Amino acid sequence: MTDKDRIKREFASGPDLSARMMVRKVKALTRDWSYDVVSLGYPGPVIRNRPLTEPYNLGRGWIGFDFAKAFDRPTQVINDALMQALGSYEGGRMLFLGLGTGLGSAMIIDGVLEPMELAHLRYRKGKTFEDYVGAAGLKRLGKKKWNRRVNDVVKSLVAALEPDYVVLGGGNAHKVDRLPRRARWGNNENAFEGGFRLWEKRRSKRSGLH
Repeated sequence: MTDKDRIKREFASGPDLSARMMVRKVKALTRDWSYDVVSLGYPGPVIRNRPLTEPYNLGRGWIGFDFAKAFDRPTQVINDALMQALGSYEGGRMLFLGLGTGLGSAMIIDGVLEPMELAHLRYRKGKTFEDYVGAAGLKRLGKKKWNRRVNDVVKSLVAALEPDYVVLGGGNAHKVDRLPRRARWGNNENAFEGGFRLWEKRRSKRSGLH
C-alpha cells in the first residue's frame, strides 16, 4: 500500500446504513485503490466471519450478508472493538475498552483474540455498564461524575478479568481526565493497524508460525 492509499477516507453512516449500502459507499470511495483483501470492524458480535445481530445504531441487513462476495475480495469481519484492540496490543493480557456511543470491549491474551460483550452486563441500579460510561451516560451524568464511573468500571473489570494492562479507546476516551491504574490511552487509528495485523495473523497460522 502506498502513502496515497493511507489517506483517511470516510462517509457519514447514519441510522439507515445497510450492509449493502456500506459496501457500495466503500467501493465508491476506494475505486482508485488496488487491494487484495478486506478487514471489516463490525459494531456488534461476530461469529464465523458474519455479524450475529443487527447493529444498534445502523440500518438492517447485516446478518448473513456475504461481504467477501460483495467486495469480490477475501474479507475478515471481526468486532470493531477487537480490531482496535489488536492494533493497540503490546503483548501479555490486555483488556480494551472503547468509550464511544456505547461501550466496546475485547481482550487479547498472549496473542489470542477474545471478543467480549461486557457493555450490557448489569452494573448498578438496574442499569448496565454502557448506561453509565457510554455517550448517554456522559450526557446524563456530566463529565465529572462520568469520569468517576469510568474509573470505577475499569477497576471492577480489572478485578474480574485480571489483565496486565487496559487500553481506553473510542471517541470519548480523550474526555477521561485521569487514567485509571494500569490503563493507557488508545487511538482510533489503531483500528487500521489492527486490520493489517488481522491478515498477518492468518498468514502466520497458515505458515505454522506463532
